[in-house]
Amino acid sequence: MPAIRTARERAREELTREIKQEARRQLASAGAQQLSLRAVARELGMVSSALYRYFPSRDELLTALIMDAYTELGDAAEQALAATADAPARERWRALWQATRDWARANPHEFALIYGTPVPGYAAPKTTIEAAARLPLALFGLVREAPLNPTPPGPTPRGALPEQLTRFTATLAPGLPQHTLARAVSAWVQLIGLIGFELHGHLVGSFDPADDFFAWTIEQTADSLGL
Repeated sequence: MPAIRTARERAREELTREIKQEARRQLASAGAQQLSLRAVARELGMVSSALYRYFPSRDELLTALIMDAYTELGDAAEQALAATADAPARERWRALWQATRDWARANPHEFALIYGTPVPGYAAPKTTIEAAARLPLALFGLVREAPLNPTPPGPTPRGALPEQLTRFTATLAPGLPQHTLARAVSAWVQLIGLIGFELHGHLVGSFDPADDFFAWTIEQTADSLGL
């Protein structure tokens, strides 16, 4: 009996992988809004009722794809840091930014799924939060551990920002001073935004190819943090 169960588990894992592969192919060809369980089942030669035993709804399949994307991106970021563990902090910062861009360029539709326009009618469950936090945690952890050079103080946080930074520090970046955290968050937003601009063609005719502008932004953000 244990051997039979193991064989069934392997078969289920393999079919789950095939379902997600086909769903990713449809993301590339039609976009997340058009993702359909029936279309996935049809392409795999399955009846839709059989596919529902793996993913009861389109939203559950979307969630699985989102979790996979965040996990792959988190792996890429953490592997970049591990590979440069003995390097100076600024070099590790460059490696982390470049690994993020490399993953996004290799997986543009998955990047768009997690950082692009929200899918109408879909709300990501809280189970995605931990995976989504891996990239920013890698960034903030690097900044927290690095010996930082003195930097100009910058503008004083005002309005709701001080309270927001306090909450954010407690959950994702304990030990970081508020002004450093604000700059680290700004760098994170620049990283995602610049990659999004590049992938969606917004730099065509201005900073395309974006290699040199991306490299400049890496150094500019590192300077702002004192890396």
